[in-house]
Amino acid sequence: MYKHGDPRSPLIKEFARALSERPNSDAKLFRISEAVEKTMLERKQMYPNLDFYSATAYHECGIPTMFFTPLFIIARTAGWAAHVVEQRQDNRLIRPQSLYVGPEPRQIVPLQDRGTSFAKL
Repeated sequence: MYKHGDPRSPLIKEFARALSERPNSDAKLFRISEAVEKTMLERKQMYPNLDFYSATAYHECGIPTMFFTPLFIIARTAGWAAHVVEQRQDNRLIRPQSLYVGPEPRQIVPLQDRGTSFAKL
């Protein structure tokens, strides 16, 4: 949707940075997030969406990781409801078109048949 990144992303990034610089905070996750952002931009020309640094900010606020997805969903509920209202007003279902250009499906190798895995480390 955004060719040069979500305009909200720099704002939440700065909040995440400020939270990670507080006394008794560990800025490690923020530094990792910046490294991932830089790598994705260099290698794939992909910008982070709003949720990328939101997760870092949530972490710095002490919110358990298991609550991140519900928070992301709550933030979108008003927009989803607005889409439903628009669709009902026009009496038609809006179906965005997309074309998958990724790799073909692969054979799934059972865990016990794989080489070294993170589970064994």
